[in-house]
Amino acid sequence: MSDNTKKVYNPKEIENSFYPVWENRGYFEIDGNKSIQENGKNFAIMMPPPNVTGSLHIGHALTFTLQDIIVRFKRMDGYKTLWQPGVDHAGIATQNVVEKQLLAEGTTKETIGREAFLERAWLQKENSNNTITAQLRKLGVSPAWKRERFTMDEGLANAVKKAFKQMYDEGYIVRGNYMINWCTHDGALSDIEVEYEEHAGKLYHIRYPLSDGSGVLVVATTRPETYFGDTAVMVHPDDKRYTHLIGKEVTLPLIGRNIKIIADEHVDMEFGTGVVKVTPAHDPNDYEVGKRHNLEFITIFDEQGILNEYCGEFVGLERLDARAKIVSKLELEGFIEKVEEHIHQVGHCYRCGNVVEPYISKQWFVKKEFAANAIKKVNDGEAKFFPAHWINSYNAWMSELRDWCISRQLWWGHQIPVIYCDECGQESVFDGDVPTSCPHCQSKKIHQDPDVLDTWFSSGLWPFSTLGWGNNDIYKGIKWNDSDMSDFYPNSLLITGFDILFFWVARMLMMGENLTGKIPFKDIYLHALVKDEHGNKMSKSKGNVIDPLDMIEKYSTDALRFTLAILAVQGRDIKLSEDKLEQSRNFTNKLFNAANFLQLNQEHFEDLNENNIQTPLGKYMLSRFYLAINETREFLEVYRFNDAATTLYRFLWGEFCDWGIELSKASKESISEMGSIFKESLKLLHPFMPFITEYLYHRLSTTSLEDAQSIMVLNYPKAGKLDNEIMQQFEQIIEAIVSVRRCKTLIEQGNQKIEKAYIRIGESANTALMKPFIEKLAKVETIEFVNNSLDKCVKDVSDTLESMIATENIDLSPIIQKLEKQNEKLDKEIAKLSGMLNNERFVANAPESVIAENKMALNDAESKAAKIKDELQNLKR
Repeated sequence: MSDNTKKVYNPKEIENSFYPVWENRGYFEIDGNKSIQENGKNFAIMMPPPNVTGSLHIGHALTFTLQDIIVRFKRMDGYKTLWQPGVDHAGIATQNVVEKQLLAEGTTKETIGREAFLERAWLQKENSNNTITAQLRKLGVSPAWKRERFTMDEGLANAVKKAFKQMYDEGYIVRGNYMINWCTHDGALSDIEVEYEEHAGKLYHIRYPLSDGSGVLVVATTRPETYFGDTAVMVHPDDKRYTHLIGKEVTLPLIGRNIKIIADEHVDMEFGTGVVKVTPAHDPNDYEVGKRHNLEFITIFDEQGILNEYCGEFVGLERLDARAKIVSKLELEGFIEKVEEHIHQVGHCYRCGNVVEPYISKQWFVKKEFAANAIKKVNDGEAKFFPAHWINSYNAWMSELRDWCISRQLWWGHQIPVIYCDECGQESVFDGDVPTSCPHCQSKKIHQDPDVLDTWFSSGLWPFSTLGWGNNDIYKGIKWNDSDMSDFYPNSLLITGFDILFFWVARMLMMGENLTGKIPFKDIYLHALVKDEHGNKMSKSKGNVIDPLDMIEKYSTDALRFTLAILAVQGRDIKLSEDKLEQSRNFTNKLFNAANFLQLNQEHFEDLNENNIQTPLGKYMLSRFYLAINETREFLEVYRFNDAATTLYRFLWGEFCDWGIELSKASKESISEMGSIFKESLKLLHPFMPFITEYLYHRLSTTSLEDAQSIMVLNYPKAGKLDNEIMQQFEQIIEAIVSVRRCKTLIEQGNQKIEKAYIRIGESANTALMKPFIEKLAKVETIEFVNNSLDKCVKDVSDTLESMIATENIDLSPIIQKLEKQNEKLDKEIAKLSGMLNNERFVANAPESVIAENKMALNDAESKAAKIKDELQNLKR
């Protein structure tokens, strides 16, 4: 290794050269650590499959960093470890991408047909699949890449068909006309795929004439274009304004159709006029009312949102475009009472942003009863949430569960495994190849359901379909093994963002429990969002998006990973800033410089053997290292990543690099021991910072990754017995050094070497051990230990000792003068702040934050003044 290499750490060079070696050697695979695996220790975690069309964002970076930390820890700790990678076909997103490509080429999917469209979609998948996985490799993650799966590969497609048929046969999957969320661009959506936004709209008050000519009822609505589908108007049975009208009829404006006035307790008498239009085919609440009162269900627009023949002269218009024209005609004919501004929530498609419509459609559904056992088993403790409070959100959502619409009007995805017979009308579910004839009447006139399954249906199988469940031997021995279900199911842990608890986590829980009989994972860690340094959600419109790849380029992979880990407090959003990334980069530089210092004294360091640690400093640092091991392991076992990272930072920077290396300057004989401890501590840090730890470990071992085993498949450190006595002795040594330095600062000789200082300390102190360390690091020719406090000295009193420096030969006048000026300034500040806080008028009118700020400033000033007064008193004696 050249001297130049040792002077400058080049993270890009290391990252680019190390990762291919790790991957090519198979370290990431389940037998990559075979030499240290222990019987009966298995660990499995599933990568949340990113969208095949996606690219790495900061949320991905957090999820995969935390997963990689725990995986590397378990792998080094002797577990047979599976981190299952893969990508999701992302039905709506991928189809939208391909459709836009076709439009740019002047054609459409309908023009080229389903088969040609799917060929284009598969081509898009092949072109974009490597983008996200290449970016993940830049993050240094270590999943079992040879087992990478795609949610539409042949094996997983078989699993989807098996799951569908099993659920259908058990009565959990049904087909029927339900009211669903409908996007006129993307088709059916589940409830959680609708995003509600506050919308500044209007409340239209429309006059509905009573059919007998005796007057009008005024109905308030935010969606006037739907009144063509009204089949009743409704009042509260206790609303005395209208009880006499119940049972009569009103005539719909413009189209002249008569509908009944009904009573129902669903009506809010305080909203609008207290009269509500009932449109059973286009409103979820009206849908229930319609069923209760046996009303007609009239659908007034088609799947593209185009108004039909029920809408009179407005037929052929798009439903939102028609609104202004309909209102204009109603106004012209005298049917508008008034129009008011109105703020309300409007549902939008989570993919394209289109306004979502409640719509009755024949779709496939998973019945809500399917989730019953998963709810019970989670609450019985078979799965544990981290942080624990997420079980409350899970239960709240599950208790309100509705039937899950699983059919989607797309071409890209798992086509629903159902055929319909054109002759006998029977539907048949299959879990193998598509049948060529009807199993009921043997007719060849059959067709497969054209819809595909909701993307979350296939990803709900991810914890076990990737282990071979339902694959029918496809990829057996290549992507999965016969023993995988027994070795790795249930999975040990799930790590993902809390924002997909209902999209994905709940789906996996219910599908895993029902199809395999077991909850799919034991622990569920839900991390918070990554926000900007001010706590704002990142968005392109705000210009505050932090690109993880840019941060890797600027600060290194290790710096980004460590920053995300140390900020990942359970249950709290992460406020990410470049200042914090810079701190982590400084940490890598600190480690690099520590290795440089050690190798200034000797080139090669042996592996740690506690029996070879003989010097007092070596024993002290070994015990501090053991403490760090215990804490790091304890925190990782309960997924307190931030606390583990803080422990490592405290030990490596504060204890080893700052104090340990400084102390070794007074104990050259301890250098070889310190190097061995530092080498071992790199293993402790490795899961968080894989690249620099690999690099420095080999440097200190005088090996290279090319010709030696990687640190990532060496045993994770385990703590030995603590030496409390030596730790107490060195705590006193450090306390004495700091105290003498403070004394020197009082006489403005902080950086100068002085002749003598005195220390008063208890009789139990090992003064012979203390003396050389204090003299060297506090820059004092001679330290003398005394039993009593001395006169004519500057003094510093700490917890267990007192430091003193004689002032007989020092001109103290400029020091006293400086302190008196500081004291005078502080007295003025104290008087000013006290005056404000004692002013009743100020206290009554000032904001609480201002009062609190002034109180804090007063306490700070009084504390500083008291200290300066003590110093002056000492100097004037």
